[in-house]
Amino acid sequence: MAQIYSIMHQVAYYECDINQQMTLPSLIQVMIKASEEQSDSLNRGSAFVNHLGLGWVITNYELTIQRLPRLGETIRFSTKATAYNKFFCYRDFYIEDEQGNRLVTVESVFVLMDLVTRKIKTVDEQVIAPFESEKINRIKRFEKIPALTNPTSQPYRVRFYDLDGNQHVNNAIYFHWMLDVLDYEFLTKYQPTHVQIRFDKEIEYGNIVDSAYQVIFDADAQTAQSIHQMKVADQLCCEAVFTWHVMD
Repeated sequence: MAQIYSIMHQVAYYECDINQQMTLPSLIQVMIKASEEQSDSLNRGSAFVNHLGLGWVITNYELTIQRLPRLGETIRFSTKATAYNKFFCYRDFYIEDEQGNRLVTVESVFVLMDLVTRKIKTVDEQVIAPFESEKINRIKRFEKIPALTNPTSQPYRVRFYDLDGNQHVNNAIYFHWMLDVLDYEFLTKYQPTHVQIRFDKEIEYGNIVDSAYQVIFDADAQTAQSIHQMKVADQLCCEAVFTWHVMD
């Protein structure tokens, strides 16, 4: 059975937006910190994986959000590497308040990438074994992300500090590009309740990223859906769909 690993975290002001709620990029960064600490505790951290010429790459996230953590709140980030097959590793995250109430649930998919060829490698048993994940044959399928029909777009240039140790854009930065295109009034009125994101291609230093989006409101304007695509020179790199609800 997969091992569960947990860390406690107090939400700092620099991790929050003007609504005093933890931002999604900050949430993702602490999640990854928890998974990295678990890997280190099992002697399967970045140094071990990099020594094999490999690096972890995230291909999918699905977030279900009851509410976002608030400024000053102490919360628990728990994670476990649930399963793997020939190419994909599945890791879940659970974010809870001090009373044990579930705030956010995240399903994620990781792959191992060859750091030289930048190609996906088969899962190395010596890397995954200590996590006690279930070996499966099936591939988890996520719902299809809707197509954009009438998008608006905004360009972003990849900066040095957008990169991570794998020499490509850190996955939390994608959330900045997706949320930044939404206007002030929308982001102060709505909060996300569900997010599905797929990373298709690496984005590298110096690239110009076209962040395209479309917002669809429901009839009574209590909920909305935003659809996002990021491209570099017409090459699809990332796509996502957010479900939003008016804040209480």
